[in-house]
Amino acid sequence: MTRVGIVDLGTNSTRLLVADVEDGTVHELERRLTITRLGEGVDERRLLLPTALARVRNTLTEYRRTLDEGGAERTLAVATSAVRDAENGEAFLGEVEWTYGFDTRLLSGEGEALMTFRGVAAGRELAADTLVVDVGGGSTELVLGGKDGVAWHESLDLGCVRLTERFLRADPPTPEELDACADHVRGLLAERAPAEPRPTRAVGVAGTVTTLAVLSLGLPEEDPALLHGHRMTSALIQAEVERLAALRVSEIRGLRGMHPDRAPVIIAGALVVAETLRFFRLDDVEVSEHDLMHGAALAAAELPERHEGAAPPGAYTCC
Repeated sequence: MTRVGIVDLGTNSTRLLVADVEDGTVHELERRLTITRLGEGVDERRLLLPTALARVRNTLTEYRRTLDEGGAERTLAVATSAVRDAENGEAFLGEVEWTYGFDTRLLSGEGEALMTFRGVAAGRELAADTLVVDVGGGSTELVLGGKDGVAWHESLDLGCVRLTERFLRADPPTPEELDACADHVRGLLAERAPAEPRPTRAVGVAGTVTTLAVLSLGLPEEDPALLHGHRMTSALIQAEVERLAALRVSEIRGLRGMHPDRAPVIIAGALVVAETLRFFRLDDVEVSEHDLMHGAALAAAELPERHEGAAPPGAYTCC
């Protein structure tokens, strides 16, 4: 058994998973999520901005202490859309490795999709032609597969932060903005998603999907035990898009179960889920709490033992 610590440097959030990995099974011990908006402005400027980097550095300081106290033997930080799109992304990852002592991995869109699928499939047998839908801050990963592996995968620039910054600028968004955003999602799906084989069921992961599930169940906060395996109909998700789109961000923040820092981007994320289900003619989606981080946990357990030298100057300190 190997105790691992995973940090997901996402476009909208920075997440932590502490888990024991044994015989290909991930036993979750602790998880945390902090909305850091690392990808703020990246779509337009192609740079990780100083204020966003400062938010992530503060979070990494806290996470590193948690991992040290929890006895993690392998630590892996994975970076996705915002970091791979930014000109200073690789330099930031070097800082993460040097300053905080993590092994790091910059995932391509393909790598992110496959690692997510590995996490979803861990500990279960996926039915054939299952579509895994991972709506992130900068991109959406789609993976079709089953017990025999992956049939196809795509990484699309349809993240909730990216689409909000591009299209949904009014508060609440105007009908014209919503239509333009939906048209863009449908167009990219039509351009990039292969015609065959077609999915017959869907599994959704990550913050947009779990937030929609929290809202649909009327929970006060995210409870993985209640959300994992919950199913939401496409009609319910479309109705949620319409309800949220009529509210100001301040009103969305006040909804029961809504993480206040996710409120500004939830409409775009929900719209991606709704349009994806419509495009593939799927009636519902199953919520999975096993996602990219569980795939990364399996990858971390395979890493060679890290031999630490002296801590570098400024290690684990706040910006």
